Amino acid sequence: GLADTAKKNFGGGNTAWEEKTLSKYESSEIRLVEIIENLCDSSNFECNNMVEEHEEHIEKWWFKLKKKYPDLFKWFCIETIEVCCPAGTYGPDCLACHGGSERPCHGNGHCDGDGTRGGDGSSSCSKEYTGDFCLDCSNGYFSTLRNETHSVCTACHAACKTCTGSSNKDCQDCKEGWIKNEEAACV
Repeated sequence: GLADTAKKNFGGGNTAWEEKTLSKYESSEIRLVEIIENLCDSSNFECNNMVEEHEEHIEKWWFKLKKKYPDLFKWFCIETIEVCCPAGTYGPDCLACHGGSERPCHGNGHCDGDGTRGGDGSSSCSKEYTGDFCLDCSNGYFSTLRNETHSVCTACHAACKTCTGSSNKDCQDCKEGWIKNEEAACV
């Protein structure tokens, strides 16, 4: 709503008179009402209920605290009504996700509860990765980079079930339907 109304005005055509007489649209009660009226779909009971329950907080921020706390999401959702956490954190105490809050799951997966007061912070790894911290490579992938904070896993050759490199000669095990030839390549 803040973004949608950022470039609007009172709509009367005489902006100079309106701002002199009615104050600036940017900080007006009319703009706040427009924002609040369009926050939720009319059918979204949970959203509308939350807005109604916390309308006083929103008005307090709009009229008194906006300059001191310009980030409404942080002030309202994280600090005031405590229903969210900053990105990269989870749970009632907003603890850092596995792998750290800067790069949850080392950037190779998704943190359970990321940005919410729920979840357990565990990592659901992307298909290429496995392990508690999403640093190990899954079957069918091999490591092309690995250190304390980063891991890059790349797909094995189509013939390989597991591998150490990208060619069919780097297979540790062949996929079903493939066999190792005399040069130890899966064919």
